[in-house]
Amino acid sequence: MKLSDVLIKPILSEKANQQSEKMNRYSFIVDRKANKLEIKRAVELFYGVQVQEVNTAVMPSKLKAKYTKSGFIVGRKPAKKKAMVTVAEGESIDLYGTV
Repeated sequence: MKLSDVLIKPILSEKANQQSEKMNRYSFIVDRKANKLEIKRAVELFYGVQVQEVNTAVMPSKLKAKYTKSGFIVGRKPAKKKAMVTVAEGESIDLYGTV
């Protein structure tokens, strides 16, 4: 797998922001087939930081339904994989850039 395909997007939630400030831990949505070594290499390459630890979790797909004028529509949201990456002490990742 190419390293450019491993990281899909960072997770920018309130919980993820607290973890990044207190524990130097950043969260990303990653490709379902990516393993921890590929995730570590991709983060080190793209963000230029030293990664200490990588934890992963597969979030199962969810059933979604809504009622519309034309009737009841049932669908499914796809499953995704999250990676929580702990960065070495003193280093950080700027996820917001120059917003």
